[in-house]
Amino acid sequence: MKKLIELSKKDVKYVVGLMSGTSLDGVDVALVEIKNNWIDTRINLIGFIEFPFPDGVKSIVLRNSQKETSNVEDISQLNFLIPQIYYEAIETLCNQINFDINEIDLIGTHGQTIHHLPNSTEYFGHQVSSTLQIGDPSVLAKLMGKITIGDFRPSDVALGGQGAPLVPYFDFLLFHSSKINRGLLNIGGISNITILNKEKGQNNVFAFDTGPGNMMIDILMRRFYEKEYDDNGAIACSGKLNEDLLIALITKDNFIEAEPPKSTGREYYGMEYLLPLFDEFKNIPNEDWLHTVTKFTAYSVFRNYEKFIEKETKLDELFISGGGAKNKFLYESLAHYFENIEVKVIDEIGVSSDAKEAICFAVLANETISGNPSNIPRTTGASRPTILGKICLP
Repeated sequence: MKKLIELSKKDVKYVVGLMSGTSLDGVDVALVEIKNNWIDTRINLIGFIEFPFPDGVKSIVLRNSQKETSNVEDISQLNFLIPQIYYEAIETLCNQINFDINEIDLIGTHGQTIHHLPNSTEYFGHQVSSTLQIGDPSVLAKLMGKITIGDFRPSDVALGGQGAPLVPYFDFLLFHSSKINRGLLNIGGISNITILNKEKGQNNVFAFDTGPGNMMIDILMRRFYEKEYDDNGAIACSGKLNEDLLIALITKDNFIEAEPPKSTGREYYGMEYLLPLFDEFKNIPNEDWLHTVTKFTAYSVFRNYEKFIEKETKLDELFISGGGAKNKFLYESLAHYFENIEVKVIDEIGVSSDAKEAICFAVLANETISGNPSNIPRTTGASRPTILGKICLP
């Protein structure tokens, strides 16, 4: 406990942030120098890598993210395997940048979400909502010999929140402007947007999941081309829009039109979402499928802006981060919809689009150690602000 108290008082900390998301490509690892906390937070990214999962891990995590194919033995093993992979990733980053691993003060890890059920349902006479992230932070704390904070979502879900998105708190600390209305769109497997109104403070930050990000595009790439993603959106760009398929996608989707706060995941936009459409539109060329689904992804973001955001906050600029920022066709599709708004990749304001989420969990760990609530009830739907995460001692 003495180490915990001493750490909380340090003005400058070296913090590792870890994020492995719905794309399941691997783990993003950021080493960040963090000064102070809350609105005085200042960061300096010292190093970042994308560390791939070993062959076969992606498929077994996917299998255990679906109730029909999950296995309690696999989940138990994965819960301990993933921290070992995280440890190897941290070690690899430190070796690459010649940083003494012993100088790390703190670790913040999101873990790997395998199921997310934030909407309360009746269960054995109780109203229950839940979320499950594996990759136990206490295992990583023991492997690293460092205080580790993880499992950020459950605290918010316990208070009636969605447990997501968590990035908006970080967005406010680093990107809020008193001069312009700014939007931050993160495109991972799922897309989520943060709205920073120039005239409003932290409690009025508006953020939510808008719908699919790379998830359905990646499903199509694996099905049609046996590839993990559409590199630079090249295949989608080569195709044509199929209006009937686009209308079917929009008609099928109940999430886009749902009122925030809201969050979603593979449970909604996974393979089960697309399977009925494969039969109905089996004669559509593969590249037209990619083109249309990519356009649908961009449409889902814009439709949420048009329906839920624009009236309150008319954006001046929109910054894109996450893996989707690398998809040129998706970027161009977004720019087409947001024709009167300046659309940029977040790298243009000095933050790596690849590293952003990993940096975020380093910052969230620092906020927890500093005793600061880091959920925003307006964005998650929680009944009150709360300190997030489990503090695991080495």
